Amino acid sequence: MAVIDNTTRKHFHVPGIDHQTLASDRDGLARLEVWSQTLEPRAETPVHYHECEEIVVVLEGSGRAVIDGETQEFGPNSTLIIPPRVVHQLVNSGGGPMQLIASLSASPAHVFAPDGSELSVPWLQ
Repeated sequence: MAVIDNTTRKHFHVPGIDHQTLASDRDGLARLEVWSQTLEPRAETPVHYHECEEIVVVLEGSGRAVIDGETQEFGPNSTLIIPPRVVHQLVNSGGGPMQLIASLSASPAHVFAPDGSELSVPWLQ
């Protein structure tokens, strides 16, 4: 068993998004990765997909998710379930930061553009 002080985890910044990987293959996990992300107001993730399942728990803020072409609004205390290989995007449409925890059923959890090309994200470098 490991206990990790999350304040020791490195922060990565891409425009409008702060990312921390809280647990991954670097911690001995083979099939699970956990991320913490904060999206600033009006920030959005790139349109993308993963080869694995993804669960997003929205702790604070509100926004919209475009999942497989369908748009759904959500608020705090919402859970988004995203199947493997489904193209999606999260948008912070609220007035304050959106804080979320994402669990992915692969480690490392690679990120792909809709055309299948792998996106370069700093936390996978």
